[in-house]
Amino acid sequence: MLNSVLEQPEELRKVVLVGFESAGKSALFRGLTGRDTGEESNVRGSTVTVRRAELPEHQLELVDTPGIRLKDDSVTTMLALKQLAAGDTVVLVVRGTDVVLELPLLLGMLDITGKNAVIVLTFADKCGSGLTAQVDYYRKGLGISVLPFNTRYMDENAQGLLCRAIVAARPMKRHIQLESPHASPVIEPQTTMFEHTVWGRFAALIALILLFAVPVYVAYLFSGLVQPLADAWILEPLHRMSMGLWNPLQAMMLGDYGMISLGLYSFIWAFPVVFLIGVSVAVTEESGLKDRITDSLDGWMREIGLNGKDLIPVLSGFGCNVVAVFQSRTCSSCTRKACVSMISFGSACSYQIGASLSIFSSGGKPWLFFPYMLVLVLAGALHTRLWNRNRMDDMLPLHVNRTFLQKPSWRSVSWRVRSVMKQFLVQAMPIFIGICVVATLLEQTEVLSVLTRTLTPLLAIFHLPGDAAGGILFSILRKDGLLVLNQDQGSFIAELSGGQLFVLVYLASTLTACLVTMWTIRKELGAAFAAQLTGRQLLMSLGSAFVLAWVWDWIA
Repeated sequence: MLNSVLEQPEELRKVVLVGFESAGKSALFRGLTGRDTGEESNVRGSTVTVRRAELPEHQLELVDTPGIRLKDDSVTTMLALKQLAAGDTVVLVVRGTDVVLELPLLLGMLDITGKNAVIVLTFADKCGSGLTAQVDYYRKGLGISVLPFNTRYMDENAQGLLCRAIVAARPMKRHIQLESPHASPVIEPQTTMFEHTVWGRFAALIALILLFAVPVYVAYLFSGLVQPLADAWILEPLHRMSMGLWNPLQAMMLGDYGMISLGLYSFIWAFPVVFLIGVSVAVTEESGLKDRITDSLDGWMREIGLNGKDLIPVLSGFGCNVVAVFQSRTCSSCTRKACVSMISFGSACSYQIGASLSIFSSGGKPWLFFPYMLVLVLAGALHTRLWNRNRMDDMLPLHVNRTFLQKPSWRSVSWRVRSVMKQFLVQAMPIFIGICVVATLLEQTEVLSVLTRTLTPLLAIFHLPGDAAGGILFSILRKDGLLVLNQDQGSFIAELSGGQLFVLVYLASTLTACLVTMWTIRKELGAAFAAQLTGRQLLMSLGSAFVLAWVWDWIA
């Protein structure tokens, strides 16, 4: 019995990293664990869940928490405070450039009485020559370890020093005047055009447009070059080789909705968009420009019931709506539902962008993509304002945390892009291939024809032919389900007018969020809100699509 007790592993000490947003907690977590995850994101709110890692050589369990805000009731702030209460040791992560301001604020809102504590001052490379005196002042006055680091580049010596300090940590033994008399000169975050009082918002809006317009245009040029080559070198030879195959099998592989024919078309048009937008967003986030843009647009966001911080999840939605819904955990409880509403309606995910660009190109009108995106965002803003009546007050946050601009590291950008590509290849494409199979089965069993005839009178209200029903129905499953309209090398799309094509893509994009997004919203905010959001979005989509159809008809 004694031997079995002695063989039990020693319980790990739970160490919680806590601090304000952009303090460098995630970079510190990566530096301690040595994981090449690229999660040292230079973007506020990049951590929306709790990350854990074990350091068995030191008997430590490391917990990385989301950044907290002053007087904030967001899910992430509550999550961080909950983890703090359950921790054995707390590592207070404070920017060394702002320690005189941030440390009193942090200690004032946290209850760490009796807990072992260590203070880590990040951005040590940005601090002035007085940092050493400042560290000594806090170390002697508080009676705990105070360590300065450049957390983006921690070597083994730095890792070992911090781990030993955590193991030897003890509670603060006394209080001091936290405004250190040794405050060192600091390098303030760079000022950019986005902070200009007059032109800043317009500069931010232009940068935001270019963030998506440039990669989409480059992707369009690339896909336009590759598509004829794929037709000539892949599809045409396969069609000749499959002439004698059983008809249902041939339809499944190379028919109008075939896994190879339509799947290849989807890949050629969606993959470059997903990849290039992934690169663009990753570089913007890692450089810190994304935070500057959202801060600059704070005033305009308040007009629709959101604020600048809520814009970060909205922008994340242009990569993936599911990720954006999780990111909305950083929103205040007063604005989170409004933010999710905007994401569901106005944030076109990368798959939706690729699919809509493909459809517009197949119809010979690629230029429609840009007014489509403009209308989508404006309608999304109107939808959010209409269904969410709470206006944001004009008070600025008490603690403004401006992000440092920095050169993005290749490791972090490549990790982000690899993650996006993995999701596309492992999740998105297999699901779309499944949609192709279902569409072929519905076509072969005449079910698709029945659905088309049933929906024809409704679609006629929007001046759309009944054959458009398949793309709208499959877009409810996934937004790239719209690509089924590329059937027969896009012959159906080519017959539509510009107005019909525009309204069709808009209606398919906005009628509802995709099923995966709605399932995530249900898990995050409850079934009642998910159902309510679906109904409201359906009404807004149908109403705005009717207006667009009428406007196009009037112009024509």
